[in-house]
Amino acid sequence: MSKPPPKPVKPGQVKVFRALYTFEPRTPDELYFEEGDIIYITDMSDTNWWKGTSKGRTGLIPSNYVAEQAESIDNPLHEAAKRGNLSWLRECLDNRVGVNGLDKAGSTALYWACHGGHKDIVEMLFTQPNIELNQQNKLGDTALHAAAWKGYADIVQLLLAKGARTDLRNNEKKLAFDMATNAACASLLKKKQGTGKSSGCHWERRLEAQLSDWSAAGGVSCWSWCLWLGLSVGNGCMAPRAKTLLHDYGTSTSSASVATET
Repeated sequence: MSKPPPKPVKPGQVKVFRALYTFEPRTPDELYFEEGDIIYITDMSDTNWWKGTSKGRTGLIPSNYVAEQAESIDNPLHEAAKRGNLSWLRECLDNRVGVNGLDKAGSTALYWACHGGHKDIVEMLFTQPNIELNQQNKLGDTALHAAAWKGYADIVQLLLAKGARTDLRNNEKKLAFDMATNAACASLLKKKQGTGKSSGCHWERRLEAQLSDWSAAGGVSCWSWCLWLGLSVGNGCMAPRAKTLLHDYGTSTSSASVATET
């Protein structure tokens, strides 16, 4: 049984295929390509001959060949972004693959580039004038949520400089700041948000939860204590409140100095 024909290309969209066999053209208008080559179909208006591009060359391809002898590649830009494959990403953009297309998870290529920590991919996507920074996927996460959660401060900084919003909450009602997993990301987001004491409440809750875990485990190392206290104070948590929390859980504050509120 033959495969069903590919859906027609919508205006402004590009279909992408991988050739399973070499195609030898019979006329100068036809496109030559080899097994494994990526083919970008830009015009399917003629039911018999489609216009495609491969390796910088453009020509006609029999539509039945593409339908039967080529493998469709869904979301090629996303795949390139996930893999950190800059050359493939550039090729996709050069062949007008939509920069803001969504995959099954509702994510953009930019989201996956940020999720994977591929700074060069992010920078290349930023060259596109219509790049959407704030698209939320099915979980409500944006590219900024992904970068903050994965701890890529350099990418968080790029997104913020480009104008990414910090006030968007995901399905769990979390801001990108709430998902920050290191002090560098949290500091960048806090500075951009211009938050004050309200962010301290968030960090107090995180500190309290962490101390509860330490208490259940029977203790805490000095290094861990200093790290979390530094995160709490540095992110707006009031020093006296931090001291109180630490004392409540029987943790000594004598080994570290805590800045007092002015």
